[in-house]
Amino acid sequence: MNTTETSLHLDAARAIVHLLPSAAPLDITEAHTVEATPAELANAVMASFVGNVSADVALVFPEAGAVAEADSDLVTMVDVLRPPLEGATAVLGTGVLGEARADDATALTADDASTVFRITSDAGTVGWFAIRTRGVQATPAARAVSAEKLGRINSVEMALTVEIGRARMSVREVLSLEPGTVIELDRSAGAPADILLNGRLIAHGEIVVVDQDYAVRITEILDTDTPHA
Repeated sequence: MNTTETSLHLDAARAIVHLLPSAAPLDITEAHTVEATPAELANAVMASFVGNVSADVALVFPEAGAVAEADSDLVTMVDVLRPPLEGATAVLGTGVLGEARADDATALTADDASTVFRITSDAGTVGWFAIRTRGVQATPAARAVSAEKLGRINSVEMALTVEIGRARMSVREVLSLEPGTVIELDRSAGAPADILLNGRLIAHGEIVVVDQDYAVRITEILDTDTPHA
């Protein structure tokens, strides 16, 4: 594991610990010995990230299950933990995080290529985060070779989404929605729309109408190597 890869693993762990649903402050430390029980590892949420740097990630955080059960039958532990996984993999640069799933993380945590972090609070260990990266290149020349290899998937279709705004709502508020409800978005009238590629912000644009269909005119291309909120 080179220095660049070690740094990415640490950055991912630092990002995820701030996004976990916890009332208490959390911290992370690298775990040289994984002390999670087989039952805990079997109840992990896992996902794969594909990009210039690809990765497999797993998150064991039992408190998320309690949060999901307390909120609604519509919300699962996977729903609760996907945003933290998105935040962790965002540090890897351009790429797409695949579907999150409940799975057994035993094999990933046991792999010598993985780095496992202990998630702690004042009460002790409250979870585990594991990450294994592939395609991490330490030099510009090596990164160019990686980009050339990505050309093999140029014909793969990806989902392009245009977003005019967002709103944060509690599960209780979502369940109370009905026809006629007005939801206020975090965007003023006339502000540019966000253009997302598989959920990752890549550009800004303005909404136009073409032959009675909505369309978007791109006004700004963003640096996709820099994570955006």
